[in-house]
Amino acid sequence: MTTRTLIIDDNDLARRGIQAILASSLQFEVIGAASDGQEGLAAVRALAPDLVLMDLRMPRLGGLEAIRTIKEESPSIIVVVLSVSDDPQDLFEAMRCGAQGYLIKNVASDLWLDYLTALVQGDTRISRGIAERILQEFMRPTKIPRGTLPTLTAREKEILALVARGLANKEISASLAITEGTVKRHLENILAKLHLRNRVELATFAVTQGLAQAERPPAARGDGVPPIKPTDSSEPKR
Repeated sequence: MTTRTLIIDDNDLARRGIQAILASSLQFEVIGAASDGQEGLAAVRALAPDLVLMDLRMPRLGGLEAIRTIKEESPSIIVVVLSVSDDPQDLFEAMRCGAQGYLIKNVASDLWLDYLTALVQGDTRISRGIAERILQEFMRPTKIPRGTLPTLTAREKEILALVARGLANKEISASLAITEGTVKRHLENILAKLHLRNRVELATFAVTQGLAQAERPPAARGDGVPPIKPTDSSEPKR
């Protein structure tokens, strides 16, 4: 079964080049092309493609806005961003809008096909051209001044700081005298507010913001939060 593909790019040469790459594979059938986001949305509604290859920067309606609309109207459509930029911020913004993939336009054609084939088969890899840049971005120590998380409540900030210090939900509940269920609900709210997907991303975010060194919240029985130690289920609790 072929993958019905729509190309949205304001550069005519780019559209032709992409179509030529896809034509070399029996996996993909190009059913249409558009030169900006507005034309692209009309084509998506008329043609119902399986896969959309979307440029980010286009006239009239940019790629990010078009991706949001496509995913709202047809969430099953796979959207892959096409860009000349390997800036991780472009990737993050595209993923937040709903894109499932990101391709650098100067990547070799055989890698294009390998990547897209894997993606439509359920593999959520990113292209090689930006993998190293993303890692560097996460490892770079970026500090945001204290007090710049206005969407989080005081309790959520306390929990985020404890996550940054490596505490598990049970330890957080004991430190704050709340139930584990309440901790889980707070964590779900924090993830949603910060547009993060899991605890690993949350811990990474918290550490890069310096929250691991945040002042400890008061503990349940007047004692301080115990220092982080190597996990040992046999260690007696204080």
